[in-house]
Amino acid sequence: MRAYSYTLLLIITIISSSCQQKKTTENDKAFEKLAASYIDSYLSWRPQYGTYLGLHEYDGKITDYSDVSIEKELTKLKEFDKKFEAIDVNSISKKNYYDLQMLKLSVKNEIFNIVDLHYYQKNPMAYAGAIDINIYIKRNFAPIEQQIKSIIAIEKEAPKLYENAKKNLADTLSKPHTELAISIAKGTASFLEKDVLIALKKVKDTALLNELKTVNQKAIAAILDYATFLEKEKLPIAKNNYAIGEDNYRKMLQYSEDISMSPDDILALGMKELAKEEARFVAAAKCIDLNKKAVDVYNAMQKEHPTAASLIPDARKHLEGIRQFLIDNKIITMPSEVRVKVEETLPYLRETSTASMDTPGPFEKKATEAYYYITPVNLAWKPEQQEDWLMQFNYYGTDIVSIHEAYPGHYTQFLHLNASDASKVQKIFGSYAFIEGWAHYTEQMMIEEGFEQKGDSIKAAKYRLAQSGEALLRLCRLVVSIRTHCKGMTVEEATTFFMDNWHQGEKSSQQEALRGTFDPGYLFYTLGKLQILKLKEDYKKQEGKNYTIQKFNDAMTDNGMPPIRIMREILLKDEKTWNEIL
Repeated sequence: MRAYSYTLLLIITIISSSCQQKKTTENDKAFEKLAASYIDSYLSWRPQYGTYLGLHEYDGKITDYSDVSIEKELTKLKEFDKKFEAIDVNSISKKNYYDLQMLKLSVKNEIFNIVDLHYYQKNPMAYAGAIDINIYIKRNFAPIEQQIKSIIAIEKEAPKLYENAKKNLADTLSKPHTELAISIAKGTASFLEKDVLIALKKVKDTALLNELKTVNQKAIAAILDYATFLEKEKLPIAKNNYAIGEDNYRKMLQYSEDISMSPDDILALGMKELAKEEARFVAAAKCIDLNKKAVDVYNAMQKEHPTAASLIPDARKHLEGIRQFLIDNKIITMPSEVRVKVEETLPYLRETSTASMDTPGPFEKKATEAYYYITPVNLAWKPEQQEDWLMQFNYYGTDIVSIHEAYPGHYTQFLHLNASDASKVQKIFGSYAFIEGWAHYTEQMMIEEGFEQKGDSIKAAKYRLAQSGEALLRLCRLVVSIRTHCKGMTVEEATTFFMDNWHQGEKSSQQEALRGTFDPGYLFYTLGKLQILKLKEDYKKQEGKNYTIQKFNDAMTDNGMPPIRIMREILLKDEKTWNEIL
């Protein structure tokens, strides 16, 4: 009798388990269908991002910025928000659960931008650079004639786009935003006028080029008309009302990074870290020269730089050495032998960039090269201007930037993402704090792991000083972001703060202060780095003897690009620690 009861119980358990498994599978399929629907809707309204990702069904398309289109997009977002919220998180697989968290944040953040920040009504920069065709010139993912057709299709939309922009914008705009929008619009027009046809001069299809020239002129006229509209109608009555306010700042933290910590608490932490970093900066400078002020030592160090001719060759050589250091010291797994290509910044991008990483989209199949661009000296400059430019590329600072941009920063993270089994959601949606926090974290991590720290104590101190200088910049951004948007800090006050605490000149400090007016999220460089350092500490405790720096860095880069709070949930077993982000 007992055997019969046991057998019956076993059969019931097996049937129940099978039914539960079947139900979970069905729920997963339903979620995956909904996720695919959201991705399609998201990229259909943002087709230029789709092209960047390497999904070329979106080539030649541009966002419709009419008020009707924006309202329809908002309606769709709210519908997806309800559907995502209705999903029982216990009814889907772990991987889909993490995808769901990412999608929830994405949709809420998009609604926040439209409803709370009034992005398309209050920010003229939303439209200033909207005719963005750089990717069709930088990357050869299709025959050049086909890419020209995509450029023509996009430029044809320019007149309508800028008419919609003028209709959408509020009566009174922010003065810094308006001034920057005018500059961006004029820069875009200049790019179309001077650089596009030069970049495509080898094309032999005369009829196609003639069509491009005609459309190009109309696009230029529309963009310049937009700039004139801003100059004459908006700038004279513009106000210094760029702050998003504390309530919206809290929402930005929550919806973009899943952070519930208050701006005041983050600011207090930032000021504490700023003091610590200044002490590190001074200590490193003292190791180099006891008799000079730290800032003077820093400035003197910047005079150790390559020549104009050796700038790119030296960067290539140093970059290979950095990569080899990663391998020799087992810092992180290198998923590919394919090297990033160090090249001069393309001519039409040199006005806005000193150094940058250009990786292909995660779904790109043809134009898969990655470029680390460095802007060379303009030989037409005066000697003192050339010297100022090269000082930015001093040997120590350039290596720190190379760590951030390439190894093991952005490029290495890109390689891990592509080599991993990350879902489509994980490859499309990324956290600002993770992406920039990771790259900034690697600068400090490499110094801590002994990069250039042996044999020559003065040289080692110069690398620590260069890395500290980069950290001071990002810490100033955190403080300025919160004080600008929550405490009423002005651009002038922010400029002074950067000058006093970053130890740089007025022009570069003012540029950073202005960026803070339209990019409050630039606090995430530091905040992301601090979150990663806290996660590393907790992960190290968890793993005990099994911990290695390579194991941690691989785990960080093999699981998508989510907010660090979600990454804590992925990597840490103790649920009590998941919300302890800092």
